[in-house]
Amino acid sequence: MKNRLRVLRAEHDLTQAQLASQLEVSRQTVNAIEVGKYDPSLPLAFKIAEVFSQKIEDIFDPA
Repeated sequence: MKNRLRVLRAEHDLTQAQLASQLEVSRQTVNAIEVGKYDPSLPLAFKIAEVFSQKIEDIFDPA
């Protein structure tokens, strides 16, 4: 699944570790989502959307 997580993180000047802390996941999880090796669970996707004040579909593209 493609996503805009890396772009959003950069726009908000967050490191992977800082975002991971906010999401209560590991930095490795954030990295895996960014590179497309891991698709987040629905609850985690909602958390990510909340952190960036975006809709899930604006961050994640199933195509």
